[in-house]
Amino acid sequence: MSEHWETAAFKARVDEVLCSFVSQEADQFADIDPALIPVARQVEQAVADGKRLRAAFCYWGWRAAGQPDSDALVRAAASMELVHAAAIVHDDLIDDSALRHSRPTAHVALRSALRRRPRAANAARSLAMLVGDLLMSLAGQLFATSGLPAAYLGRARPLWAALARDLIAGECLEILHTGATPDTSASLKVIRYKTAKYTVEQPLLIGGALAGAGGRLREGYSAYGLPLGEAFQLRDDLLGLFGDPERTGKANLDDVCGHRPTALLAETWRIASGEEREQLRALLGQRDLDGNGLEAVRALMLRLKAPDRIEEMITTRVEEATRCLHDLDICGHATAALTTLAQSAAIRHH
Repeated sequence: MSEHWETAAFKARVDEVLCSFVSQEADQFADIDPALIPVARQVEQAVADGKRLRAAFCYWGWRAAGQPDSDALVRAAASMELVHAAAIVHDDLIDDSALRHSRPTAHVALRSALRRRPRAANAARSLAMLVGDLLMSLAGQLFATSGLPAAYLGRARPLWAALARDLIAGECLEILHTGATPDTSASLKVIRYKTAKYTVEQPLLIGGALAGAGGRLREGYSAYGLPLGEAFQLRDDLLGLFGDPERTGKANLDDVCGHRPTALLAETWRIASGEEREQLRALLGQRDLDGNGLEAVRALMLRLKAPDRIEEMITTRVEEATRCLHDLDICGHATAALTTLAQSAAIRHH
């Protein structure tokens, strides 16, 4: 790869690694018994799409530490996308989301393999849970067999434990706060642990650890990665309610119907009057909420300028992240790439 950051070229490299590796693993899984074929196909489907941002942050954690381009490193970085795929399958299951990338989610798609079976929906959910578990296992396998020296991999191994711990803690916090009185501080903590760390900070730190990055550089990665990871999820909050489903591939009703602890909802609640809170309370968590109910929530948020507040939070965090780059002793092309990635993470339509 040239010194100029070519996003599409990098994504193609990661896609090739994932497609080859997961296809081979899914085939071996299906070979155990033909009944497993639908499950194997969902494993493949889980990695078919994606921006590959997590792999990119891992790659630049390596490159910014002074290491050259490496196919083995790209394989190790691609394992971050398998972590993401696992988290998405589990997240959709927890949230009971029906769509992802404009396709049925794993627990919905797997119902077709269980037609005319008793408790088919519950069985499909169980199968989806196992798809997510298998994807997380495959992430570790791809990382360990990336081709990087064992000593390099050993430096990064403790970070995998931290990544899994923080990700699961964030998921647990989201479940515990779902349906509770909205609170911005609680929502931002969920964001930090459920998304920000494993999306930006930890891939950077893993790439840096593989490269032998020093303590000051690792601190800089965290100073850049945490606010940017929060900005990424805050953008998701906005897109989840106000984005175009044709582009996001998800239903706008999900966050409201699930009464999820998003920062957007928390800021709306903070600003709202007593009467407006009663209106929100009547709409949140309704599993049969229709388009009119969604529009009522949107109208209230817009009237209170809550989306503007979230935009300000995004801008502040992106500026904080990119400002940190100038304090790091890294080469110009790494700074340019990480600046471009910051914009890609926070300024998007899907």
